[in-house]
Amino acid sequence: MKTRFLMILVLVIASTTFAQTEVAGIELPDTFQVGETELSLNGAGVREKFWMDMYAGGLYTSQKMSDAQKVMDADAPMVIKLHIVSGLISSDKMSSAVEEGFENSTNGNTKPYRAKIDKFISFFSDEITKNDVFDITYTPLDGVVVFKNGEELGSIKGADFKKALFGIWFCNKPADKDLMKGMLGQ
Repeated sequence: MKTRFLMILVLVIASTTFAQTEVAGIELPDTFQVGETELSLNGAGVREKFWMDMYAGGLYTSQKMSDAQKVMDADAPMVIKLHIVSGLISSDKMSSAVEEGFENSTNGNTKPYRAKIDKFISFFSDEITKNDVFDITYTPLDGVVVFKNGEELGSIKGADFKKALFGIWFCNKPADKDLMKGMLGQ
């Protein structure tokens, strides 16, 4: 009886520890650790362009969020995970898409953020290949910290920059409306 109980307990722990969500053939973990904070997958989707999958994206938050404006405005730990699923994404194409995303997010008013946008775009200067994973983390203390395949690329302070950055996916003209809906769990 005791052995059976322990086996069931181990299976329950293992199944919750390794829980994942599949999007575009990619397994996104259901949780993400940022410092001392464990975040949960709020939702996930796929960025498509010309009917082709570009990347799987997931939003991680400490509490469920279904309002895009609240995601942008929240000064709380959160993460956007981008898992590249296409070999068509290059450093230049990603940089161009990010620039366009900031234009949309700020309604064309990128001037106050120009130095921070340029620094953020520099994080995509190395070659990007299929199966690369970018984790864009935010905490009020550290600001935005970007990782590529688990290696830290750099950080940018400021809740105002986080709002503009997350606006790429959650503003009124997001990178992909279906991806936004997916990340909002809709």
